[in-house]
Order: sequence, then C-alpha cells, then structure tokens
Amino acid sequence: MLSVILPAYNEEQMIAAAAGTVSGILDEAGIAHELLFVDDGSRDATWAEIQRASQRDGRVVGLHFSRNFGKEAAMFAGLEQARGDCCVVIDCDLQHPPEKIVEMYRLWEEGYEVVEGIKEDRGTETGFHRFAANSFYTIISRATGLDMAASSDFKLLDRKVVDTLNRMPERNVFFRALSFWVGFKKAEVRFTVRERTAGESKWSTRSLIRYALNNIGSFSSAPLQFVTLLGFVMLAVAVIFGVIALVQKIMGNALGGFTTVILLLLLIGSFIMISLGIIGFYIARIYEEIKGRPRYIVSAVCGREEQP
Repeated sequence: MLSVILPAYNEEQMIAAAAGTVSGILDEAGIAHELLFVDDGSRDATWAEIQRASQRDGRVVGLHFSRNFGKEAAMFAGLEQARGDCCVVIDCDLQHPPEKIVEMYRLWEEGYEVVEGIKEDRGTETGFHRFAANSFYTIISRATGLDMAASSDFKLLDRKVVDTLNRMPERNVFFRALSFWVGFKKAEVRFTVRERTAGESKWSTRSLIRYALNNIGSFSSAPLQFVTLLGFVMLAVAVIFGVIALVQKIMGNALGGFTTVILLLLLIGSFIMISLGIIGFYIARIYEEIKGRPRYIVSAVCGREEQP
C-alpha cells in the first residue's frame, strides 16, 4: 500500500480537490493507497474539510495539531502515522503534479528506495523569490556537501527509509536534507511547479527567511566556521597594522592615532557581536534539543481510532 502524506495549513479550499484528484489518479493506476492529511493547526475550516473527506472516503485519514508546529513537523507526523509500504509527501495545494506519484511508484516497484521530485521550473515566482530560493539552496548545498539545487519536499520513500527517519531523535529537522543524507538507492522524477487553483501561498518573505535560517542551523555547522574565519580576518588586520606601526615607530613617525583606533574598535566590535550572535543561535538550538519536547502534539484524529 502507498501512503500519501499531505501537510495542510489554512487550505480549506483545497482539501476536497486534493483528496479527489489524488485518489482518482491512484485508483486509475490500480494503486492501493491511503491519504493522510496533517492539519498544522489551521485557523480556518481545514480540519472540518478533512473530516468531511474522511467520511466520504474511508481511505482518508486526518491528524489535527493542537497549534501550528510548522511544515517539517507536519511531514514527520505523517511519516510516523503512515502504514504504507512506501510513502509520498506532496503539497496539499497540488502545485506538485499528483500524476507524478504514479511514475514515482513505478520506480519504487523497480527497486528504488528514494525517488526525488526535482523541479525543472519553479513556475511564476517573483524574481526576488527565485533569487532567494537559489541563494538558499546554494548555501545549504555547499554547507552540507549535498546537491540540493532543485530539490523539493515532493518525494517517495520506501518503508525502510521512513523507519530510518522516524528513529532519528532530533527535534529540529530538515526533511529535504535528511532524505538526501540517509542515502539508499535513489531515482529522480522531474516536474514543473503548477499554479494554485484556489487559495494563496502561506509563505511570506519573513517566514521563508526564518525557515532558511532554521534549516541551515539544524543541518550544518558552517556558520560556526564563519566565526573562525572572522577571527583569522581580524588576525590578518592586526598583523598588517602591527607591521605598519613598527615600521613607522622605527622611522620616527608615530601611527595616526584617534581615527585608526576608532575604526579598529568598530571593526572588532562588529565582528565580536556577529560571532556572539551566531554562537548564541546554536546555543539556542542546543537548548531546544535538550528539552526533549515533542515535535508536535496531535489533538484529534479522524479516519482511524481516535488516539492523539
């Protein structure tokens, strides 16, 4: 059986369409499946729509979070609750083409354990959004050593991969990078991002920046290495000014004082504050991890036994 995981946040207009479209495509292909909607603490009627979909089709399962925990938590909740021999994660807004699920499933039947959805075209994004996304993936790819330039959350995972991810104890997770990191036998399916048929994107520029910073921090220590780089830069500056000061002292010309001292203090102070900010960010991540709080809290379930 195939489990299809659909994270949803304020997607009341898309639940019925997503359930009908995905099930119709899989039924036509003769693929036994379940649809697992994860309501990430929506503030609209998303949960009510999921319950209606579950009443119409017994293969629809719904999880409702007690509050908004984020898309990463929603995807992992789906992976933990899925019962299929393989799982597909797909956006509820259907910007990931659902017919590609069949192609992914056929590759899984051939023995592939991770089938990555690779974006050929990002759709009609703004120039700034496209630049920001490309910059993020360039940074995370270089920081992790994994080529994630065109990656997405749209992918199929074999049961053994799902079980491996579910055993990972970390709280702050980056699903897209972890599915690369675990390895296993991979294949690719290329797709073009579609336009929404209803609703609007829930990602603001601010939330995307926060998402990028959190994921870089959860999966890479590269920013901490940047602190070391700043230290070497200051060492080079100190050596240069030290040599100049010694030469001018020997030649009887004292180094110009006040302006130089002020500039050096400002430079050093800026580097110190940046370094403390980066270190503080990682200390905060460690603090979040050691508290051991759950990634999410399920307040309601539909389509299965009601066990939060």
